[in-house]
Amino acid sequence: MKAAVSQQRSLLELTEVDAELGRLAHRAKNLAEQTRLAEVQAEHGVANDRLAALGIALEDLGTQVAKFETEIDSVRQREDRDRALLDGGTVAAKQVNEIQHELETLQRRQASLEESLLEVMERREELESQQSRELARIDELQLKLSEAQRERDGALVELDQTREVCQTRRKALTEVIDAELVELYEKQRARGGAGAGLLQGRRCGACRIEIDRGEIARITAAADDEVLRCPECGAILLRVKP
Repeated sequence: MKAAVSQQRSLLELTEVDAELGRLAHRAKNLAEQTRLAEVQAEHGVANDRLAALGIALEDLGTQVAKFETEIDSVRQREDRDRALLDGGTVAAKQVNEIQHELETLQRRQASLEESLLEVMERREELESQQSRELARIDELQLKLSEAQRERDGALVELDQTREVCQTRRKALTEVIDAELVELYEKQRARGGAGAGLLQGRRCGACRIEIDRGEIARITAAADDEVLRCPECGAILLRVKP
């Protein structure tokens, strides 16, 4: 196959456009802004999980507080009843001793319950403080999340715009390059790797492998419009000045 030098030069530009499209595709899959967004989303999710756990713990403590308060109220009512009996002076001496003993027991029970209630309330206060800090942290992370989303979206828009420019240029190039040469180029690309590469000294620009001296001598002797292939990778060898 033969192709004018101008055609080969256009094909070289096409390889550069395709290389840029490949770089854009790689960047899109490994977008730093997307990685940052995922990190913030994960951190935001963990913070919300912690907040939910704190909410459950606070509910449990609230139940415990209500239980202790109910028990303390019951003990106080029992104490009030016993004191009313003693103050009424209508009970026998033997019952007085029993009631006094019960009062002492109730007082000890009330002190124990109030101590337990205080511990639970202190724990609840501590968790409420943690909850407040976690809410503030989530607000902070929400701002970071919004910022990360804007940066990711901006990067994607930039990628799309650059990709559109490259695709427009690619279409224009394939329309001016000989159809047979484009077909050969596309078939080689379909095998993986570049469809063509600039010959740089003895090195193929597609596979980056040095061609042996015998092959280089044959390539050098060929006419400028002769379409040659790399003996190593099969890509079209372009012998034009960039």
